[in-house]
Amino acid sequence: MTGSDIPSSFRLAYVPGVTPTKWVRVWHERLPHVPLELVQATAAEAPGLLAGGGADAGLVRLPVDRDVLSAIPLYTETTVVVIPKDHVATAAEEVSLAELSDEIVLHPLDDLLDWETLPGRPAVERPATTADAIELVAAGVGVLLVPQSLARLHHRKDLTYRPVPDAPASRVALSWPEAELTPDLVEEFIGIVRGRTVNSTRGRAATPPRPAKDKDKAKAKDKGKDRRGGAGGGSGARQKPAAGRKPQAGGRAGGQSGKRGKPRGR
Repeated sequence: MTGSDIPSSFRLAYVPGVTPTKWVRVWHERLPHVPLELVQATAAEAPGLLAGGGADAGLVRLPVDRDVLSAIPLYTETTVVVIPKDHVATAAEEVSLAELSDEIVLHPLDDLLDWETLPGRPAVERPATTADAIELVAAGVGVLLVPQSLARLHHRKDLTYRPVPDAPASRVALSWPEAELTPDLVEEFIGIVRGRTVNSTRGRAATPPRPAKDKDKAKAKDKGKDRRGGAGGGSGARQKPAAGRKPQAGGRAGGQSGKRGKPRGR
């Protein structure tokens, strides 16, 4: 892209629990002339924000509508159960869904897990948000299953969490509006997320090929060196006598091969 084609900024949406810090840092190192603007959105809002042009790309939770958005899965999060610190389950390193069968398991309206069958016993009402559900766990009303990053985001001193290996998991992906040709800056961010080096052939920071004129000049320069006595020698190049040998008197360096001077009279 030319300087006039470069957008004034790159807008990156991200959902709660996802931390884009390391990728943003690499972006600023590689493209300091293109500001990166972070746009926070809920997991439910993010796909619509991207589809509507509110962001150039986004770190979202799957699934998304693949007819509207492209997506590259990045990682799958561990699901954990958030419990009070004095809960009996804290004695174990991990908890199974069967062990939660007698618990009231809160199921907020913004729940991110794809449940076929809800575990435990249902609460009287569904909390509106995950943050509201965390408050109810702290009050001793029930327990909550969430991706681990959300348990960390809503950390409280009176709560802890344990992994639940057999629970559904949430997948995080890099997503952007579906298009016939992916925009250059989106390709740049894809490269950063995938760990491509700065000299990757798919990145704008890759070393450009030498222009044809420069190549021709280099060739002409190399030919000139050969004519002046470069490797292989050329016409007109003088050869120095081998080390330790002296030219024979009355002749050129190296003498005439096969001829001897007549011996003087005895």
